[in-house]
Amino acid sequence: MKQYLFTVILTAAVTLACSWAVWQLSLRFKLYPGIRERDVHTTPTPRLGGVAMLLGILAAFAASAASPFFHIIWAQPQTMWSVLGAVLLIAIVGVIDDLWDLDWMIKLGAQFLAAGLVTIVGGLQIASLPLAEPVIGSNWLSIVITMLAIVIVMNAVNFIDGLDGLVAGVCLIANGVFFAYSYIIARDIGQSSYFSLAPFIAAVLIGACIGFLPMNWSPAKLFMGDSGALVIGLLMATSAVAITGQLNPAVLTNAQIGRSQLLGAFIPILLPVVVVLLPLLDFGLAVLRRMGAGKSPFSPDRKHLHHRMLDLGHRGRDAVLIFYAWTAIISIAVLLMYIGSREGWYGEYAAGVVFGIVGAAACLVVTLIPSRPRATQKESK
Repeated sequence: MKQYLFTVILTAAVTLACSWAVWQLSLRFKLYPGIRERDVHTTPTPRLGGVAMLLGILAAFAASAASPFFHIIWAQPQTMWSVLGAVLLIAIVGVIDDLWDLDWMIKLGAQFLAAGLVTIVGGLQIASLPLAEPVIGSNWLSIVITMLAIVIVMNAVNFIDGLDGLVAGVCLIANGVFFAYSYIIARDIGQSSYFSLAPFIAAVLIGACIGFLPMNWSPAKLFMGDSGALVIGLLMATSAVAITGQLNPAVLTNAQIGRSQLLGAFIPILLPVVVVLLPLLDFGLAVLRRMGAGKSPFSPDRKHLHHRMLDLGHRGRDAVLIFYAWTAIISIAVLLMYIGSREGWYGEYAAGVVFGIVGAAACLVVTLIPSRPRATQKESK
């Protein structure tokens, strides 16, 4: 655990220092775009925070390569270098888009290329689902499903990047819960070491979000842009695939202690999805909304969930905190349900259900009661 803590601290420190440097350089050379119609901030703000996050992530990967504790994840260097190559590709494309607005087809092509690096070259694939019988029967089907999952999560995370501190905070909470989940499941399925790719990536993302959040909290001095949001989405999807796609259904079922073995088998699939539930919901609604209007699913608009929160009358900071609460309640509830599925139907599982119901009810009340009368002006992004 100390090595993971060191990873978090190192990534956070490098990201914070680089965020300040990127902010200063962006202001000096005026590396920031104008205000777009869909934006909710009123002051031109640099969008190159993803560069700082990338440098923090690279520092963590470099440190892990030199650490004997993480030798197990570098035992397959092709996988690690493929993940790093995908991260660099998406970061470069994101920076270009943050500065000059690339065509959405180019960005989507780059995303599939990055997903291909992780899936085909790196070998990280959802080969089976932890049910009674594997449901993915061919290598190409596995590749296609995995690539689609990675691209969808990347865009889902990017779609909610619209308020100060929103993505950084939501992903900090989500990866914190996912780290705990991956650490626990390593014990449950009898892994010989707690040092594996999924919790390592989660720790790196926790550090990157902690380091970036001070510069991104309202009023934000720096936005992460596509170069940050897409990289976070890519790594979150990669960590989920690394753990969920490699689970042996038979081993997992035998690891469950209690009455609900079926539930215990489903939760390892459910939790990686739940931690990005809000981004996925926003992404799905946006795609349906835009395609229903005869537009590209990637055409921008001002109807995302965070825009609707502002229109309901919530202040920007309040809307962000409500998103934090939803993410924490849902993901922690499912984590408690997973723990409960190991210990017995009652106990922790019941606590998870009660926690989820009560927490969701409280969040719903807060969501529907605006913090001020209907919004009349734009607020900082």
